Amino acid sequence: MSERNGACTFQGNPLTLVGAEVKVGDVAPEFNLVANDLSPATLADYKDKVVVIAAVPSLDTPVCDMETRRFNNEAAALGDDVVILAVSMDLPFAQARWCGAAGVEAVKTLSDHKDASFGEGWGALIKELRLLTRAVFVVGKDGKVAYAEYLKEITEEPNYDAALAAVKELV
Repeated sequence: MSERNGACTFQGNPLTLVGAEVKVGDVAPEFNLVANDLSPATLADYKDKVVVIAAVPSLDTPVCDMETRRFNNEAAALGDDVVILAVSMDLPFAQARWCGAAGVEAVKTLSDHKDASFGEGWGALIKELRLLTRAVFVVGKDGKVAYAEYLKEITEEPNYDAALAAVKELV
């Protein structure tokens, strides 16, 4: 498995990302995640949708909380052909609790805690922390990556406008 030393930072401290960087035009890598009800979730489950994937370190942190709430608010304007996934290493029980407390219903939270298949396959696994880096991807109905943003500093918010513009071009 490839490693990208210094690919991101946490409060200025360099970290290593495991896995190859996913780029626009790539076929989106498959993943095996766990839904809040402990059922399996894969990218193939959303094959007829435009998929926004927000990888976050933990929903219980301020920036992840803001980001997921923002995508939840934006979801209504995107229509039924779009699904937004928030992926973290948080346990499914913690994700469900957070969603209930935050009133998040339009974003589906999925856990990569079991085998880090998303983190490794999408080049988003922080080696030193076994958490996901902050990244946003948009996958078209054709299964190709239409937008990819890896945040250099994981305490910063993504470029929402650019990600949403990529979604609107696909629907």
